[in-house]
Amino acid sequence: MTSRDSAGTTGRWRNWGATATADPVSVRRPRSHADVAQLIVDARSHGLAVKPIGAGHSFSPIAVAPGVQVTSENLRGLRTVDVDAARVTVGAGTHLYEMPKLLAPHGLAMPNLGDIDKQTLAGATSTGTHGTGKAFGGISTQIVGATLVDGTGTVRQIDSADPDLKAVALGLGALGIVTEVTLQLVPAFTLTAVEAPGHVEEVLEAFGDNVAHHDHYEFYWFPHTECTLTKTNTRGPADAASSGPGKVRRYIDDELLSNGMFGALCAIGARWPRVVPAFNQIAGRALSARTMTDVSTSVFTSQRSVRFREMEYAIPLDAVPAALREVRSMIERRGYRVSFPIEVRAAAADDLMLSTASGRVSGYIAVHRYSGDSRADAQAYFDDVEAIMVGHEGRPHWGKMHTRDADYLRGVYPRFDEFLAVRERFDPDRVFTNPYLERVLGR
Repeated sequence: MTSRDSAGTTGRWRNWGATATADPVSVRRPRSHADVAQLIVDARSHGLAVKPIGAGHSFSPIAVAPGVQVTSENLRGLRTVDVDAARVTVGAGTHLYEMPKLLAPHGLAMPNLGDIDKQTLAGATSTGTHGTGKAFGGISTQIVGATLVDGTGTVRQIDSADPDLKAVALGLGALGIVTEVTLQLVPAFTLTAVEAPGHVEEVLEAFGDNVAHHDHYEFYWFPHTECTLTKTNTRGPADAASSGPGKVRRYIDDELLSNGMFGALCAIGARWPRVVPAFNQIAGRALSARTMTDVSTSVFTSQRSVRFREMEYAIPLDAVPAALREVRSMIERRGYRVSFPIEVRAAAADDLMLSTASGRVSGYIAVHRYSGDSRADAQAYFDDVEAIMVGHEGRPHWGKMHTRDADYLRGVYPRFDEFLAVRERFDPDRVFTNPYLERVLGR
C-alpha cells in the first residue's frame, strides 16, 4: 500500500486500560482528506478493513484494527473560527486537552466535558463521551458539522441541515473516518465546584432534586461503606475571580492522595482483597469538603493515573436510586472486594441515533476495577452489574466494557435501524468493520 500519508512500522497496539490489543497489517498517518481517501482506496484493493483510532482511551474493543490502523495525530488543530456564531472547525485528531489553548484567545469554551481530557475529538464523540448535567448533552451533541471520508473513499461534507449528521456525530467509527468537526461552543465561563462528603441513602433520596436544581451534579459511592463524595458545579462569568485551594494543596489532594496514595492502596487490595473494605472505610471517613472557582476546563477535568477497567450504563434518570441500591446489595451478597468508587452522573436527552441519551433524560452508573485485580473476578463483577442495568433498559457506553449485541441494542435504541440504513449507504462493503462492530451492529 502506498499513499502520500506517512506509514509507520506495525506492532502490537494496546489501549490505555489494557483491555484490547491489535496487530494491524499497516499503520497509516494521513495529513489530509485526500490522504484518507487514497488509503481507503488502497485498502479496498487489498481486501483490508480500515479502522481509525484516537488516543486509545476506550475500554471496549471498538478501535481494534485487524487490517489498516489509521491514526489521527496529523489531523489536529484549529481550522476556522466564527466568534459571532460561537463555532469552530478543528481537526478531528485534536485532543480535548488541546482545546482550551485553542479556544481561549477567542473567548470561547466547550459547553460541557467529561472528567478525562486525553481523548481525541473524533474518539470522544464517536463513542459517546459525556459529562454530567441534566441540561447538557454529551460532547457529540456539540457537533454541527463534519467532514468524513466514507467506505468508497468519497469525501462528504455534512452540515447541520443534513439528517445524516444525527448518525455521523456519534458514528462508532462505522460510517467512515472523520477528519474535521465543527463545534457549537459557548462564551468562556467559570465553574464554582463544591465537593462534600455525604451518606449514600441521603444522597440517593436527594439525587433527582440535586440533578434538577444544579448545573452539573454527580456523586461517587465508596463500596463497602455508607460514604459518598458529591460534586456540584455552578456556572459563572468568565471574569469571576479564581478561588479555593492553591496549587500546592490541589497537587496534594489530586496527585498525591487521589492518584499516588489511592494507587498504592489499590495495589495492596489487589494482593490482599480482604483489606479493601477497611481501606474504603478509612478513605470515605477522611473525605472533607472543599470549594473552588476556576475556568471551566480546569474544574471539569481531572488527572487519572491509576489504571483501571470500566463499565458504564445509561438508564432512565428516575431508575438510578433503585439500580444503585441493587448494585450495593449484589456486591455484598456476592462477596466482591471493590476498591474503586462507583460514579453516578446525568445527561440531557438528545436526538442522535446512537447516543446513550437518545430520546430520554439519562442517568449514568459507572463501575471500575483496578487493573491489577483478578481478571476473572473483575469480569464476574461486570457481568453482575450488567445484568442489573439490563433490567433497567440500560444502554452501554460504546467505549466501555459490555457484552450487548445488535439484537439487544435494537430493543433499547428507537433509531437503531435508521443508523444501520445510514451505514449501508456510507459503508456498503463494510470497510470499517471489526469484530466489535459486527457484534453491536451486525454484519
